[in-house]
Amino acid sequence: MRIIILGAGQVGGTLAEHLAGEANDITVVDHDARRLRELEDRLDLRTLCGSASLPHILAQAGAEDADMLVAVTSSDEINMIACQVAQSLFNLPRKIARVREHDYLSHGDTLFSREAIPVDVLISPEALVTLSLKRLLQYPGALQVLDFAGGKAQLVAVKARYGGALVGQQIASLREHLPSVEIRVAAIFRRDCAVIPRGDTVIEADDEVFFIAAREDIRQVMGELRRQDRPYKRVVIAGGGHIGARLAASIEERYRVKVIELNLERCELLSQELKQSTILHGSASNRDLLIEENIEATDVFLALTNDDEANVMSSMLAKKLGARTVITLINNPAYVDLVQGGLIDIALSPQQSTISALLSHVRRGDVVAVHSLRRGAAEALEAIAHGDRQSSQVVGRRIDQLDLPEGTIVGALVRSEVVSIAHDHSVIEDGDHVILFVADKRAVKQVERLFQVGIGFI
Repeated sequence: MRIIILGAGQVGGTLAEHLAGEANDITVVDHDARRLRELEDRLDLRTLCGSASLPHILAQAGAEDADMLVAVTSSDEINMIACQVAQSLFNLPRKIARVREHDYLSHGDTLFSREAIPVDVLISPEALVTLSLKRLLQYPGALQVLDFAGGKAQLVAVKARYGGALVGQQIASLREHLPSVEIRVAAIFRRDCAVIPRGDTVIEADDEVFFIAAREDIRQVMGELRRQDRPYKRVVIAGGGHIGARLAASIEERYRVKVIELNLERCELLSQELKQSTILHGSASNRDLLIEENIEATDVFLALTNDDEANVMSSMLAKKLGARTVITLINNPAYVDLVQGGLIDIALSPQQSTISALLSHVRRGDVVAVHSLRRGAAEALEAIAHGDRQSSQVVGRRIDQLDLPEGTIVGALVRSEVVSIAHDHSVIEDGDHVILFVADKRAVKQVERLFQVGIGFI
C-alpha cells in the first residue's frame, strides 16, 4: 500500500515503524527535519519536510497515487484540513485523522462526512484511553482488557498470584477447574520473556497470563488465576483534563469519585460539569491532601495529567500511603515497562492505544481489530474469514491445516453470537471472526495474507 503519514511525532513515528517493515510504500511529512532524519536513518521510507496540509506538499508526497492518508499531527485543524485537501484536489480514497478536541467530536456526525470534512475514520486518543480505563475498573486485577467481535469475546491479561487455584498447575488442568467454561491461554510473559503456552506448561506465580474467553466467563477465569479481587468502589482521579473529566463523567454513577485538579479555574468548570463527583483543588503529589482524603481507603488511584513525571510521583506516593491499585498514564510509551510492576500496578500509554486503533484500519485483508499487547512486540488481531475453499486459504480448513507463522495461535472463533475456543480440529467457515495472537509482530503480514481472498491460495 502507498500510505502518507502526516506527523512524525510519537504516534506517526511508531505507526511508520510498524508499517515500513511490512512492504508498504511509506512517506512521512513533518516540519521537524531532525525528527525526519532520525526516521530515515532507521526505517525504509521517504520523508518530506513541510506543512502537512499544503496542497503542494501533499502533491510532492504522492497524494495522487496514494491509497491512504493518515493525519496524526499535533494539530486537529491541520489534520482536518489535510483530509479536505486530499479529497478535493487528489480524490485520495481513504483518509484517517486524529482529532482530540471534544467539541469537534461532539458534532462528529455533522462535521465529518463526504459533504463536510471528508474524514473516513476518526481516531480520538482520549476516547480510547477512557474506554481502556473503564474496562480495567470493571475487572479488578486485570492488567489489560481487549474487546473482540463487538465485545462478545475478550482477551484479558492478569498476573497469576499465590493462592490462585491454577498456580503451579499445567494449563491442561483448566478443563478440570472450569469444566463449563471455554478458555484459551494465548500467551504468558515470564520475567519479561514470552512463553508459548502448551498443555503441559505450568503457570507460575507472577506470570502475566493472557487468556481469551466469552465476556460472561471472564470473572470466573480470573478467580482461578488469582484470589478474587473485591469490586472497586472508591476512585481518585489525579488530573481534571480531557481524559480525567471524561472518565469521571462516565463512571460517577457507579463509583464514588474524587477528582484532584491543580488549576482553580478548571476546578470550577468541573464542579459544574460533574454532578456526583467531588472536586478537590490542589496537587495530587501533596501528601497532606492525600492523607486528608483517606487515600488508604481508596480502591483505585488514577494519575491522568499530561505530565509523566507528575503522574509517576503522585502514583508512587498514593501507593505508599495505602491506595489499593494505582493506574498511571504515561505519554512516552518507552517508559511504560520501566514503571509498571513496582509501586505502579498498571501503566497506560495513549500513544499505544492510538496505534492499535490505527493499525486496525491499515492492515490488509479483512482485519477489523488490532491490539498491541503490553510488551509491544506481540499483537492480538481479529480477522473475518471470507470466501470458500477455492478462494480462501482459511475457509473450509481445520486450524491445524493453516499455514500459520511460528508462535501464532488461533484463540477463538466467533460465529454469529457464539464464541467458540479454537481447537486443532475446528473448521473455519465463511463469515467467522477469527481471533489470533501473533507472538512476533513481524509475522503479521503473513497472517494478513491468509485472510485475503484470492491471494496465494492453493
